[in-house]
Amino acid sequence: MSYSLKVSILAETLQTMKIRSRFLLLLVVAVPLFTTCKGDLYHVNISGIKAEVRINRLEMDLFSTDPGDLYNNINTLRGKYGKFLQLFSYVINIGEISDSSWSNGLFLFATDKLNYEVYQNMLSVFPDLTWLETGMTEAFRHYLYYFPDKPVPGVFTCITGFNNSIITLKDSVLAIGLDRYLGSDCKYYPMLGMYTYQTARMIPDHILPDAMYGWASSEWDFSDMGYTTENVLADMIHEGKLMYFVKCMLPDEKDELIFGFSEAQMNFCRNNEDQMWQYLIENNLLFNTDQLTRRKLTGDAPFTTYFTNESPGRAAVWMGFRIIESCMKSNRDVRLADIMGETDLQMILEKARYNPK
Repeated sequence: MSYSLKVSILAETLQTMKIRSRFLLLLVVAVPLFTTCKGDLYHVNISGIKAEVRINRLEMDLFSTDPGDLYNNINTLRGKYGKFLQLFSYVINIGEISDSSWSNGLFLFATDKLNYEVYQNMLSVFPDLTWLETGMTEAFRHYLYYFPDKPVPGVFTCITGFNNSIITLKDSVLAIGLDRYLGSDCKYYPMLGMYTYQTARMIPDHILPDAMYGWASSEWDFSDMGYTTENVLADMIHEGKLMYFVKCMLPDEKDELIFGFSEAQMNFCRNNEDQMWQYLIENNLLFNTDQLTRRKLTGDAPFTTYFTNESPGRAAVWMGFRIIESCMKSNRDVRLADIMGETDLQMILEKARYNPK
């Protein structure tokens, strides 16, 4: 589609969407500023940044302990795992640590036959987590580069009864449910009714991207951000910021792993970026506030309904990422902390001058 035709389409849209006109006008800036940017956007010098992540493995303490000693070790577990132990208790539904029934609930979870079988399976997949500690350390060295005043959370692993992949508590806890990363061919996942597009991402390689996404989602929760409107565009921009954060924390990671796309799905997005963006504009979807529409474009799914079966689910999130990336490329003085906290969608679009071709 020619540029003049794009302008014509947008002009018609402006006549029927007066309150949205300032946003749409920004979508047709003639010349994107990509060519003015120099240097690597993601690789930064972290040589002077010190961080050391050590992973505390709750599943090892629970399932390797003699059941007869578990009650005696309760206070030790409380001291070692602190706030995370309470979060974990919520996840496995055994209530408050202060409840009289809590210790018995933990004992039953740790001595359950199926849970122990899953634990044995987990040991074969994750006999050692040195590689994950190294990856987490590098990620949080990048985190401290961009956010020097932020604390590094305690990092934990656990088995959750397949309930949670990532568990977070703002500023203090980042935990990984290892039973959600046992491999796409894990025998338990089909038994739980999980789909192939979901299990394809339930592999060890996805732990780091998922963990950093989960951390970002905790630090910049959508409901706490104060966006003036909640629509498709707001979802795209917010999720795009989270993915941009992950990319900054893991600059050497493949885009396929960061976004959870197959190679073919990633290529679809790259090859059809302009057509997808134009479709959203022509069908007045950017400012749609319907929950179902928003979920179809930015929620987890085998593909994005509004595009083709070859598209990945959350394809609109990838476009949100591209808007944020364009904004940061065009405005090298804008810090990551600035863009993560920004809720003015108009300003973001103005700075991005996003115009895929």
